[in-house]
Amino acid sequence: MFRLLIFSLCLSALPLRADISTNLPSTQAGIAEFNAAFQAWNGERFARASEIFQQATVREPNNATNFYWLGVAEFHHMLQLRSTPGNDDAAEAAQKRALDALTSAVKLDEHNAECHALLATIYGIRIGDRWIRAFRLGPSAMSHSKTAMKEGATNPRVRYLLATGKYYMADGETDLRKALDDLLLAETYFAREATNTASALEPRWGRSSCHTFIGLTYEKLGDRSHAAEYFRKSLAEHPADNLARTGLNRVTEANQVAEHP
Repeated sequence: MFRLLIFSLCLSALPLRADISTNLPSTQAGIAEFNAAFQAWNGERFARASEIFQQATVREPNNATNFYWLGVAEFHHMLQLRSTPGNDDAAEAAQKRALDALTSAVKLDEHNAECHALLATIYGIRIGDRWIRAFRLGPSAMSHSKTAMKEGATNPRVRYLLATGKYYMADGETDLRKALDDLLLAETYFAREATNTASALEPRWGRSSCHTFIGLTYEKLGDRSHAAEYFRKSLAEHPADNLARTGLNRVTEANQVAEHP
């Protein structure tokens, strides 16, 4: 399921170039709900955040920021649903809503690097679920990936998504180390971004997940010490991250076996 970010996918962060929303309080409420949903990894709260953003897009149909945030909320809701068995139909519906929202966002703001990276990710997921789709969706995945890199090479979320794609596509140690280099570069961009004060609508998601994938990459490379370090970093920021928790359990158990064969 996780061979999803394919076809080369998956400064401080580049700010969104969309117009500032005149419905700021509603959009801020949606962002607060999204952040709470992410921290708890709670599907109902992701759905509530999406509802708030959907209402904002109806009130302001020409505002790309609201469509961006709607896409972000639906994207994460999709991931949350996919992580729980038996939610395939609901996850597919959330995926479609994310795709629609992000497509609307790039029509309004073609320079939005994060939207392009998220679209490339979604197309990668769709191809990963059914490889026959590669002929039809592969060019779109590649196009959005290239645009994301062109418009946001130093955007931490863009870099994180692109590096995660390299992780999933890696064929051997050399490819894994290239993915690791890019994930570590994304980490530096996240750290730089954290020193800047965020505007009301500016995104800040992705840092803990970047740490998780650094841990996963170190684990695949056989470096359990660094893997454990990054899994712990992720869990310190996002205790509900099951990938980080199960990863930490794996490397801890492996270390115990190595010490007491």
